[in-house]
Amino acid sequence: MDRETYGFIGLGLIGGSMARAIKKSRPDCRIIAYTPHRETVDTAKADGIIDEPVYEIGAAFAGCDYIFLCAPVELNNENLVKIAPYLSSKTTLTDIGSVKNSIHEKIKELGLEGQFIGGHPMTGTERIGYKNSKAALLENAYYILTKTETTDEERLQRYRDLVKDMGALPLIVPYMQHDYITAAISHVPHVISASLVNLVKDNDSEDELMKTIAAGGFKDITRISSSSPTMWQQICNTNSYNISELLGKYIDSLCDIKLAIDEHDSNKLFDFFASAREYRESFMDIASGPIQKTYVLHVEIDDQPGRLAAVAVLLSEHSINIKNIGIVHNREYERGTLRIELHNRKGLEQALNVLSENGYNVAERK
Repeated sequence: MDRETYGFIGLGLIGGSMARAIKKSRPDCRIIAYTPHRETVDTAKADGIIDEPVYEIGAAFAGCDYIFLCAPVELNNENLVKIAPYLSSKTTLTDIGSVKNSIHEKIKELGLEGQFIGGHPMTGTERIGYKNSKAALLENAYYILTKTETTDEERLQRYRDLVKDMGALPLIVPYMQHDYITAAISHVPHVISASLVNLVKDNDSEDELMKTIAAGGFKDITRISSSSPTMWQQICNTNSYNISELLGKYIDSLCDIKLAIDEHDSNKLFDFFASAREYRESFMDIASGPIQKTYVLHVEIDDQPGRLAAVAVLLSEHSINIKNIGIVHNREYERGTLRIELHNRKGLEQALNVLSENGYNVAERK
């Protein structure tokens, strides 16, 4: 039986993470990849993630079972035209773009609707590039699939099985609805994040005091502004209608709350923040999905060598498994300087008890 072959055109953060996840779950498969930067695919080959680096889009992709278009949104359409003459009828062609209308239109124009299924892994970080990719990025993330009018159900089911093997959660959504949803939960938030960063940059003093003391809350809400400006330029160009419509609604809501602030309307202000808190906390009640409840505690420690290690050793001695640990460098909104994340409620409660009994000032992060 022939090995299943997966072709990647583009191998950045998401493409690289998918290739890693496929190789991990289906180790007998064959993966080939092309990127404009030869060193990227050479590195992936050296890492054992791909089996064959490809240095041009062409016949090497002819026998693939799947081809993933993993370049920025606008480039995917260009690469689609390049790869079209080499497609086998067995190939499932897909993409990973966060905007679907454009590529679905191109697929229809090229007469490839029968073998195209749009894909969008709802995951990522502010870091970019293959060097930051990891298979775990796909775990428990929603992976949107968008059908065409002639999508074969058997082909769709095979793709769903592949998504599950990557550790993600397949979800089928009409592509026009997908673009409206992603505008609301991803594209507009990126615009807002960038606008907040620019607000501070444009209004900071010469000694950059705002920048110096920017605290955890500001850094959390603007973290995504470290993403690729080229990618977000293209997303805004390809999903402009939905982004503009929702951004207009957001601006209206800002004007409304600005008026409440100007008029010291306490009831309206309270309702504004209470409604947001209630809805945001309801995300944690979803049994599965990319936003999960976290079990985090903060520990105050002296700024001395070995203090972090002492806490880690203490928990280890009590067989408490730490999921993540790190220093919080700014305390404005934090009760502790050491942030420890546990795997579950039981581990959290054990850690709270052990640390408290050993004299540490510790608090759960709600």
